Amino acid sequence: MPGLEGKADNGASSLRIRSAAVATLLLAASLLAACTSSSDKATTARANTAQTIPVTVATVQQQDLPIYLNGLGSVEAFYTVNVKSRVDGQLERVNFREGQSVKKGDLLAVIDPRPYQALLDEAQAQLFRDQAALKDAQLNYQRYKDLLAESGAMSQQQVDTQKSAADQLEGTVRNDQALVDNAKLNLAYCHITAPESGRIGLRQVDPGNMVHASDAGSLLVITQLQPITVIFSLPEDQLQSVAQRLQKSPLPVDAYSQDDQTKIASGKLLTIDNEIDQTTGTGRLKAVFENQGNELWPNQFVNIHLLLETKKNAIVIPAAAVQNGPTGSYVYLVNPDKTVAITPVNIALTQGNVAQVESGLSPSQIVVIDGQDKLQNNGRVDPHMQAASKGAGSASGGGPHSGGAGTPNPAANNPGPGSPHSRNPKGADSGAANSGTPSQ
Repeated sequence: MPGLEGKADNGASSLRIRSAAVATLLLAASLLAACTSSSDKATTARANTAQTIPVTVATVQQQDLPIYLNGLGSVEAFYTVNVKSRVDGQLERVNFREGQSVKKGDLLAVIDPRPYQALLDEAQAQLFRDQAALKDAQLNYQRYKDLLAESGAMSQQQVDTQKSAADQLEGTVRNDQALVDNAKLNLAYCHITAPESGRIGLRQVDPGNMVHASDAGSLLVITQLQPITVIFSLPEDQLQSVAQRLQKSPLPVDAYSQDDQTKIASGKLLTIDNEIDQTTGTGRLKAVFENQGNELWPNQFVNIHLLLETKKNAIVIPAAAVQNGPTGSYVYLVNPDKTVAITPVNIALTQGNVAQVESGLSPSQIVVIDGQDKLQNNGRVDPHMQAASKGAGSASGGGPHSGGAGTPNPAANNPGPGSPHSRNPKGADSGAANSGTPSQ
């Protein structure tokens, strides 16, 4: 029957469609399972394969290590002279230019000398008159004494009286001579000369003004700039070591700019003050500089680097290589097969961005200085050598620019060895605050 045949064909067609859909789903599930299995195997294979971590390394070196002590200082003139008038009068002229360098004894200014010349002339006239009277009294005394001795025409009383008159006139002459000397001195004071060699500052009084010996202000100020001194402070616990070495030989001192980057001048330590400031716990020291090029000026602030000593043949590494853990300081040592080993070290001190190793390392070994945060013991690394300008290859490069003294090892805040979170401080800047400081 046509109706029954149509229904049979539709049923067969639906069955074929459902079978094809089921087959498609089974194929997709099989493919998904195969892909998942391959992905898990690849992940497992990658996990089982050790990763190579890029790191920056530096070579352990043996070299001389300078130890600096650092402090903030203020420049002071070797001599500062406020030149004032010692007599009253009108300032007649000045013989200097502002900013001029003068020698000791150079004529600087002249006060009107005419009143003092007149006083000198008057004193000299008085002296001349009294000298004549004294000469007459002495002659009379001699005559009286001769008459008394030869004929007795003069009494002893008359002789004694004449001698007293002569002595009184001699006292008057001496007083006159003192007045003459004083007038000459005042006349000399009218010519003001440089009491010390140095540089003249700005003029305080112009010619034509009246000046007095009692004036509070000065005519000019002379500062001696060559040589020049710097007063700076150090903690009291460092003064003993400085004093001991100062007794043996002069200690070199370098003056740096306010940003502590530019070296201005070099000198030597002159002396240590005789007391400690209780409010700050520091002692004052004075250094002297030749200052031939006038690099330093009075009241200028500078950073002072005092070379305390130089450790000979010290084993040094960049301070950035040092890590710190529960068991102490350590470094990541790079083996010849490009694996790293956690190596305990004993740090004697840090100087700028350089650390001195007392034990645990030998020269020419290689240590990691950057990238330690991802390292594990026996992990593989891809080492890249550090540039020579910043590492332990230059002991003098890190020393002078360190900050203060008396701080611990720069790696003190790092976690223990092998920890995935152990991280080195950025660069060696944290070590810049350590100046010849033993590791804690």
